[in-house]
Amino acid sequence: MTTAFFAAHEAMLLKALQAIRARTYWSAYPELPSGRIYGETARHDGEVAFQSYLGRQFDLDQPGRKPAIGEERSPYGIELGITYEAPDMEALILRAVKAMPAWRDAGPDARAGVCLEILHRLNRRSFELAFAVMHTTGQGFMMAFQAGGPHAQDRGLEAVAYAYEAMKSAPDTVVWEKPQGKNPPLLVEKTFKAVPRGVALVVGCSTFPTWNGYPGLFASLVTGNPVIVKPHPAAILPLAITVKLAREVLAEAGFDENLVTLAVDTAAHPITKEIATRPEVRIIDFTGSSVFGNWLEADCAQAQVYTEKSGVNAIVIDDFDDLKGMARNLAFTLSLYSGQMCTTPQNIFIPAKGIKGPEGHLSFKDVAKLIAGSIDKFLSDPERAVEVLGAIQSPATLQRLEAAASLGEIVLESRAIAHPHFPNATIRTPVVVAVDADQSDAYETECFGPVTFLIRTKSTEDSLAEMERTIQKHGAITAAIYSSQEETLQAAREVALRVGVNLSENLTGGLFVNQSAAFSDFHATGGNPAANASLTDHAFVANRFRVVEMRRMLPVPAEGA
Repeated sequence: MTTAFFAAHEAMLLKALQAIRARTYWSAYPELPSGRIYGETARHDGEVAFQSYLGRQFDLDQPGRKPAIGEERSPYGIELGITYEAPDMEALILRAVKAMPAWRDAGPDARAGVCLEILHRLNRRSFELAFAVMHTTGQGFMMAFQAGGPHAQDRGLEAVAYAYEAMKSAPDTVVWEKPQGKNPPLLVEKTFKAVPRGVALVVGCSTFPTWNGYPGLFASLVTGNPVIVKPHPAAILPLAITVKLAREVLAEAGFDENLVTLAVDTAAHPITKEIATRPEVRIIDFTGSSVFGNWLEADCAQAQVYTEKSGVNAIVIDDFDDLKGMARNLAFTLSLYSGQMCTTPQNIFIPAKGIKGPEGHLSFKDVAKLIAGSIDKFLSDPERAVEVLGAIQSPATLQRLEAAASLGEIVLESRAIAHPHFPNATIRTPVVVAVDADQSDAYETECFGPVTFLIRTKSTEDSLAEMERTIQKHGAITAAIYSSQEETLQAAREVALRVGVNLSENLTGGLFVNQSAAFSDFHATGGNPAANASLTDHAFVANRFRVVEMRRMLPVPAEGA
């Protein structure tokens, strides 16, 4: 069984390897929640499976059982009531370390095969995962299905492909022959083995538990490291389902299922610091606040730490010949999942004197009115609005939204929308606030959620300078520019290169700055404080293992033998 899974999925892996080299469009897992693709009863079956978890304890049968805990709440207002066994960290780490040698010795093909089978089975359960993601994060169903299911699985496969390519860059064994002139050559058999660093810790986030969690999980697992998954207390179920399925596949393949375990905690009694500083933990993947991400980087010297932290994503608006297309694009961008995405723009820099559009000059107020009006129009249909906006995941996000209105001039007020199917859902439209560039206290730090600042600057050059300053200081995952002037676009590219941020130019159609495509886009660059690595690329996987070489002198064949 150790290689059967590899044989079953080798063709998929080869396509993924080709995709990461070509960087053109390719997706392994269908993103449409269609019965024709996933089965006519797939949605119903997935919802039934999700409902089977409610009001009971989630059973993982992990070593060292402890009392059950759990505090997840649905942003849509339904009762979850799911509990999980509190982890016995000594037992989990002991079993993880014990399981590592056999997993290491299985080799890249066997490990990749197991990981690909896990991803295959996760894909078949995408509807179940969609409901779990929806009711823990607040994402709308379509987004929960796509981002929580196929797109997350694509990112997991992408990590497997990068890791597999890195591990296979050297042959398993080679005979090294060095001529010695008149003397017999030196013959040495050299064996190269990929060796894992140690126990890996994946620290989940509350808004995208699978999309942000799968790259680290699969990159560590396929390179031979056992993985402890520590979900955010508000979004445990999607990762619990993932861990349970991974353990089942590992056991079927003849490996210790404790290569993947779940460590649950509560907000009142967090355990991440306890795990992260263990000497056995040699890899940490984290998505979340800068405060905790900075602590991990500074205080976990024994581990390779990969972080994606908060930042201030920015857009610069200059003279542009399709302002209506821009406004429509921004309306969706700023509304999607109520801005609860690490890629959503927060700061939009606009010259105070205004800009030139296709019909002449527009003042700052005209541009602000155009953007606000487009958002208002886009969200005018409540049934469409609730699907795009989703629900507010955290009470802290709601507090930030309410406080933002006092930071400047309100261009567009936030309002509550009633969900037709979930009367207790917490749904809010974005607030848009206008401020001057010298009011940096208002917009310099991340205001996570549906909050947008329109910032008056002296000129487009000043807008670019201010974008550069804020990203250099606070970090960003995305940036964008709207301009019909080639020299302005080139200036924006120079800023992006200097501060290490991915740049989008003149998006007016169906592509949005807060979307990232696996196998083509590099999510984050590692070039500014918002992230210390590109997630995913070769650098993201290479430090999860070491190549250990073993040399054996071979006898020189007798002359004439």
